Amino acid sequence: MERVVGTVARGLRCPIINEGDFIEEIVVDSVLKASEVEGLQVNDKDIVAITESIVARAQGNYATIDHIAKDIEAKFSDDTIGVIFPILSRNRFGNCLRGIAKGAKKLVIMLSYPSDEVGNHLVDLDKLDEKGINPWTDVLTEKEFRELFGINKHAFTGIDYIDYYKTLAAEFDTECEIIFSNKPETILEHTTSILACDVHSRERTKRILKRHGGQKVYSLDDILTESIDGSGYNEKYGLLGSNTATDDGMKLFPRDCQPVVDNIQKMLKEKTGKTVEVMVYGDGAFKDPVGKIWELADPVVSPAYTPGLDGTPNEIKLKYLADNNFSDLRGDELKQAISEFIDSNEDSLADSLEAQGTTPRKLTDLIGSLADLTSGSGDKGTPIVFIQGYFDNFTK
Repeated sequence: MERVVGTVARGLRCPIINEGDFIEEIVVDSVLKASEVEGLQVNDKDIVAITESIVARAQGNYATIDHIAKDIEAKFSDDTIGVIFPILSRNRFGNCLRGIAKGAKKLVIMLSYPSDEVGNHLVDLDKLDEKGINPWTDVLTEKEFRELFGINKHAFTGIDYIDYYKTLAAEFDTECEIIFSNKPETILEHTTSILACDVHSRERTKRILKRHGGQKVYSLDDILTESIDGSGYNEKYGLLGSNTATDDGMKLFPRDCQPVVDNIQKMLKEKTGKTVEVMVYGDGAFKDPVGKIWELADPVVSPAYTPGLDGTPNEIKLKYLADNNFSDLRGDELKQAISEFIDSNEDSLADSLEAQGTTPRKLTDLIGSLADLTSGSGDKGTPIVFIQGYFDNFTK
């Protein structure tokens, strides 16, 4: 019988993961149980995607604001610290800032505007135009910002992040000043000791700061790169990718993920005879059209994946073939012609004129976004996503 269903993504439920659990065995058992209960057949090129959070939980990769504070003190001593370009997020940056403030005497927090790098807005673009403010050149104090734009609460959370971040610093009696600028070098008018908190532009930010005279220049991926008094750590990403776990604790981005995905693939091969691709995923890489938020607050979508997920899609636009190459055909003739075209060009579809308009993104970014949307970020209880048919095309 002809197939009538293409790609299917299923969120799989599994036990609550705790520190010390054998995550590979739990993932494999969950996939096999789902295939048995739901009557699914495991195939070559199926994909098992697992959230970074359950890998980190199994590793016990946690730290507290005290651990953060101790690392901050070691790197900055009693210097005034410029905390620049943090994203506007309670979950992602709240406890990070508390730890930074606890380890510092004074902070100068420099916020980018009208939004942070992932699209959380402090002020609407139209208001900038109305007031004649150029965010690429104009530097504003907190007083000037308030006089121009008043209080602007986040569209979804209802938080005034200017006040919120000052409150977090005040919790530890840490002096805190807030300024607004999109030029990294602006902070050097206040201090030469800087912690760059941007996620994806951090290397550029640090390069500019050092070129203009920054002395102690670090970024979030330099904090907690090794264990502090038994804390968790991430040697590559530090605090990047962390989020709130408890009142005073952070779950860090998982480390050593490659052996995890390789072992899951090996175990599934042994139990099913099929080569299933496996990846660990965090935030998807997509943008919300209403809140204007680009979802990707993690340093990468996928910190580890099996070799079959490397590269970009090898696809063509069916509608291009139908409208151009085979515009004179209809019905079964059209279907046959398109199928033969795909079969004869399968090794180089992505490089052809017929591929124009297909998504030129890494497979792991696309699949990670699919998995993130499937698993959600709340109480679905499906931290494993089983994807079938992703690599099939019109001929399969």
